[in-house]
Amino acid sequence: MRTINKLLTAVVVLFTLSACEKDSYSFGDLKAPTDLSLTTVVAGVDAANPNGNGTGNVQITVSAKGALTYVIDFGDGQQRVVPSGSLTYKYTNPGTSDYTITINAVGTGGSLSTISKRIRVFVAFQIPSNILNALTGTSSRIWITDKDAPGHFGVGPSDGFSPIWYAAGPNTREACAYDDEITFSRDAANRVSMNVDNKGASFSIGASSTFYGFSGGDNCFTINPGGNKLLAFQDATSASTPAQSTRIQFTVPGNGIINFGTGGRVYEILEITPTTMHIRNIGSDGNSWYQKLKVKP
Repeated sequence: MRTINKLLTAVVVLFTLSACEKDSYSFGDLKAPTDLSLTTVVAGVDAANPNGNGTGNVQITVSAKGALTYVIDFGDGQQRVVPSGSLTYKYTNPGTSDYTITINAVGTGGSLSTISKRIRVFVAFQIPSNILNALTGTSSRIWITDKDAPGHFGVGPSDGFSPIWYAAGPNTREACAYDDEITFSRDAANRVSMNVDNKGASFSIGASSTFYGFSGGDNCFTINPGGNKLLAFQDATSASTPAQSTRIQFTVPGNGIINFGTGGRVYEILEITPTTMHIRNIGSDGNSWYQKLKVKP
């Protein structure tokens, strides 16, 4: 029985080897690409914009001897086969992010050579065109407090989206709250900046006066609005619905003040037309504060 078993085993091995020989294929010599190099150019990098101009465009160029094609992993979850080794890729994640670009150069027989490079890219949020056009017009637009509108100043709970606790009646607040001129302007890349001319003083709620370096209750203070400021736009982080808001918000750097101070820097655009705007922010007191603006006649 042992002799028979050994014979059967030998037959099976010979058959298997024969089958493998019939199914074998030739892929050619394995030869990995050599002299692999990678260069990247982030669009708009200069002294003022070290991480790019906000478009997110990056020129990627890779080369190697003996490469048949290149597989590029952009570091943001996307990959692409690029036979030429050159392309412009657009990153879309808003803000400043680091990405590791990894290139696999494919040689004969499927052999690979790999190179990686880490880059930092700034991507400006793509502001919806209807909001951008209403806010800045074709280049810039001056806004003022809509003092004749009910609820042009207001306050409510932090989880609400209307001034249910207090809504100012027409022309009932301090004069310094009504003379500010807020200019929103856009550049060639559709980045929006804001400049506030507060005529020397801005109104602040009492709970936030210390935030601006003063003390006391609701009053007008000689607050420095801080010159021209580049705004950072993004999708709203609140729990608002499309029925309550445009779901777009922007952050004002520095002290964050627009036409009156609450200690907040992030403003959600509840509603905007080519002539009116209704915004909401969370003040330093934890409440939601509301402001209504209109385009200066």
